[in-house]
Amino acid sequence: MTAILDPHEVRTTSLVQRHAITMQPDGRRVVIKLFVPGEDTQVVQNRASRLIERVLQLDEDEIGRLVDDVMTRFSGRHHDLLHTFQHHYDLVHHRVPADVELSPNARTLIGAYFSHEYSVESAALCNPSMVPHPDQSGLGPGQLRVAISLRQIGEGHISSIGFCSAILGPNDGIRLEDRAGPLVISERTGARHQRDLLAAGLAELEIDNELTCSVLGSLPERYDDEEFEEVLGHLPGELLSRPTTGETLGVLRELVATDYAVTFPATVPLHQRVLWPATPAESNGMEDARFVQVVEDDGRISYQATYTAYDGRQIGGRMLHTRDLRHFEVTALRGPAARNKGVALFPRPVNGRHLALCRSDGETLGLSERDESNRWQEAVPLLMPHRGWDLIQVGNCGSPIETDAGWLVLTHGVGPMRRYVIGAMMLDLEHPERVIADLPHGLLDPDEIEREGYVPNVVYSCGGLLHGGRLWLPYGASDVRVGFASIPLGRLLDAMVVVP
Repeated sequence: MTAILDPHEVRTTSLVQRHAITMQPDGRRVVIKLFVPGEDTQVVQNRASRLIERVLQLDEDEIGRLVDDVMTRFSGRHHDLLHTFQHHYDLVHHRVPADVELSPNARTLIGAYFSHEYSVESAALCNPSMVPHPDQSGLGPGQLRVAISLRQIGEGHISSIGFCSAILGPNDGIRLEDRAGPLVISERTGARHQRDLLAAGLAELEIDNELTCSVLGSLPERYDDEEFEEVLGHLPGELLSRPTTGETLGVLRELVATDYAVTFPATVPLHQRVLWPATPAESNGMEDARFVQVVEDDGRISYQATYTAYDGRQIGGRMLHTRDLRHFEVTALRGPAARNKGVALFPRPVNGRHLALCRSDGETLGLSERDESNRWQEAVPLLMPHRGWDLIQVGNCGSPIETDAGWLVLTHGVGPMRRYVIGAMMLDLEHPERVIADLPHGLLDPDEIEREGYVPNVVYSCGGLLHGGRLWLPYGASDVRVGFASIPLGRLLDAMVVVP
């Protein structure tokens, strides 16, 4: 194991190697979304009926020509375009007069008029995290295929989660794999909800009445939407007649709807998958996903990620769980430590404790433990702003990375002119609330090229990993590009200072 330096032996030279490859936003990466004319204005005036009336006045020959033209222009840009048009038609078909029999072409054309393309990363591409890819086939000695999550931002500053892959090694080699082809938004599927998370959500809202107690007492530990509605349908009349019942039922349904599940067809490769906002609470974005490969209580390997749900006014912490990066379960993060951005999960329990890094007060990096009720408890402070380059706030740049020397934590600090710098610290392996070493200067800061962009003077990462004795770090630069850096782990440890 490489020794960590004494405080008097600090090196201030540049440590990290920036790699030549970068990823830029690509406006050709588009998804197809429902479009309802008039509903994008401040004063909502739905124009759907009038549009359908105009389509119905077209003759079949004109309808056929329009459908052929749309398919010629757009079919190569999307998976199963006809299916999407049919789905969008189904969403508005109630506006078609009941006595009108439409041809398949007419239904397709109406679906096309109620569709539009959205460029998922037209505004920005940033804040990646990196985990081992589920598929390690076809690699040479010393190579590792990694899955990279991306925060992609489009029109209206709406964030979604995208993916790509790369091959690391041997040595300091890195190669991005192809990310071309049509994108696919995940489809909702049946979710299995957790009773303790519903109870935690009610506790946060300070709602405790006979109706909520009855519901919690009637639900199994895991339940689906149908079972939930069945419990509500069998509530005693005496409880349903109370004046607060309508409001309480609304809150219960809203809390349950927060948790959901999505899936992708098995034929869609990772780089074509898009996790798109699926609930009102995340309607303005799914921000800064911190993915980590974890060892579960039963010893199985899976992936988890935390991200920030944003509705344009409020934020909320969310967690993704997946075994294959294809089927995802989404649940709310509950508890005092989950009330701000930047929760990052440890990759395994530590002495039976489920731990996470957080920044619950908005400016201090802390350590939180999840209790038996699935609530993240008040954080123990680990790092407070105390240096010129981090006096505004400090936080993490992804989940802790386990090494022989301790838990390596990549940090970020914010200084004058809101300039972000990535740093590093080390936590004790058995007692992570103990900081045992710190990098006294920045590991990576925005250079003269990286400082220019959508959000200037920022470098930021949501997680790296170790491979081949090197720390590999994907990072966003000023929210307009993604870069890659690496450093031999021993060199990083040598630059760290022991914390008394």
